[in-house]
Amino acid sequence: MNLRKCLFLLALSSGFTNLCAQTNPAYLRYIEQYKDIAIEQMELYNIPASITLAQGLFESAAGQSQLSLRSNNHFGIKCGTGWSGRVTYHDDDARGECFRAYSTVRESYEDHSKFLKNRSRYASLFLLRKTDYKGWATGLKKAGYATNPQYANRLIDIIEKYRLFDFDTQSGRYHHHPDTPKLLVEKKWASIGISGTMREVKLVNGILAVQARSGETISTIAKEYHIKTKRICKYNDVYDGYRLAEGEWVFLQAKKRYASKEYFRQRYVIKEGDSMHSISQEFGIKLKSLYKMNKLKPEDTMPKIGTPIRIR
Repeated sequence: MNLRKCLFLLALSSGFTNLCAQTNPAYLRYIEQYKDIAIEQMELYNIPASITLAQGLFESAAGQSQLSLRSNNHFGIKCGTGWSGRVTYHDDDARGECFRAYSTVRESYEDHSKFLKNRSRYASLFLLRKTDYKGWATGLKKAGYATNPQYANRLIDIIEKYRLFDFDTQSGRYHHHPDTPKLLVEKKWASIGISGTMREVKLVNGILAVQARSGETISTIAKEYHIKTKRICKYNDVYDGYRLAEGEWVFLQAKKRYASKEYFRQRYVIKEGDSMHSISQEFGIKLKSLYKMNKLKPEDTMPKIGTPIRIR
């Protein structure tokens, strides 16, 4: 085991001696890799990070199950009515059952949160405190998330052995970001969209973003989220008065220098209608950085359709 990871978990588990010798290294690696996503999902949907991590660990065998390796499905979510995304087939309670498939692990985590949030049978769980991991584990089993009669106990055992409950009281990196919109902090992410003019806030490349509605401007979005117009313009590499297309991403925080490997592949192939700016918006990359990593300048001709360009 990597010493840094061991020290990280030792720091979390004060008084818990011989941690690295007593626990599964694969579990520790998984926790280190996905803890930030679990905390982000907790802030967005009020699902305890400990529960999300424990379910991910158990359902995916710490990311080593065939279902997770083949389709990035870390929570064993089956296709179900209304699923229109990618699918894969896997033997579970019956042979060849239909399961959801995702492009990235992050998509699996996000869909897991929405799966719980949008189904009435799990509604009572959201009345529990985020620190009540035992109540959540028991409630998930009662609501029928899994058929294993020991499901709740297994989740609780994992949470307590690896002290995952420590994450339930941690704030994510965006809570303390100086440019995080005031309303998002006050509403604690989960309630975004419940009031008349608010809309769902999503993470694109780990950055807060909303999709423009028909006829909206940078100024109206800036006003809605209590951010200066010039700051929104800077975040999105545009000028005041820029005409937004319906559905276009508008970032509420500064974009990154490259696309994280958690989200996207290393290269992107130019398609019809693309511009360097539209690509930078699609992947949450600073326009200047996109030009730089592809050794291009703003005055250069746009690469031809079919040309691969770097996004990380």
